[in-house]
Amino acid sequence: MRQRHSSVTDIEIIEDFSSTARCDEGFLRVRRLRCRNRRADGSSSPMYRVDVVDRPRLDAVAVLVYRRGASGLEVLTRMNLRPAAYFRKDNRDAMTVPDPASGYLRVEEIVAGLLEPEDKGEEGLRRRAAAEVHEEAGYAVKPEAIQLLGGAFFLAPGILSEKVFPAAVDVTDLAPEEPEGDGSPLEEGTLLQWRPVQDVLAACRRGDIPDAKTEVALTRLLALHP
Repeated sequence: MRQRHSSVTDIEIIEDFSSTARCDEGFLRVRRLRCRNRRADGSSSPMYRVDVVDRPRLDAVAVLVYRRGASGLEVLTRMNLRPAAYFRKDNRDAMTVPDPASGYLRVEEIVAGLLEPEDKGEEGLRRRAAAEVHEEAGYAVKPEAIQLLGGAFFLAPGILSEKVFPAAVDVTDLAPEEPEGDGSPLEEGTLLQWRPVQDVLAACRRGDIPDAKTEVALTRLLALHP
């Protein structure tokens, strides 16, 4: 178990400038569209509104880092600050099922990162995955060691355009370095920990790890290597 920086206990909102910010600027961009369906017989549906949330890069890679030891298969997870999940607490009246009392200051998940314009095809996926594993977990792996776990998936296709490409890498017998990170304040207090694969899968299904890409990558790896 490794922790970077001191523990963070809260995230303070310095300013909420939602009412003055444009929807087409910032890290996330919201397109507000008026649409209608075009049908094969030439008719059209009534007009309706659609909001689409885009990131600067539309694709990401998620990497399940695992190792084999005396106790069996273990996977590496990261506890990361996740403001969007944390600030759900400010809208409790909108919840149909209450969140845990502790909230979601941190979310446990696997290594992940956005694909850059130069990351083309399977070669680019493996290269980016290896870079993210080194930056976030401290393991120097070669791109050819990355296992691609099937097709990409949407996290919330009703609103998010982002697709996630799942992958995995075996770091058995590799010694980790101190992860470089990206220098963001969101990496303060990041906790890396190894856990038995079945413990992580059970935590996903209980909702203790409420991160879809972690469960998808884990179930796909186990399907390949039961």
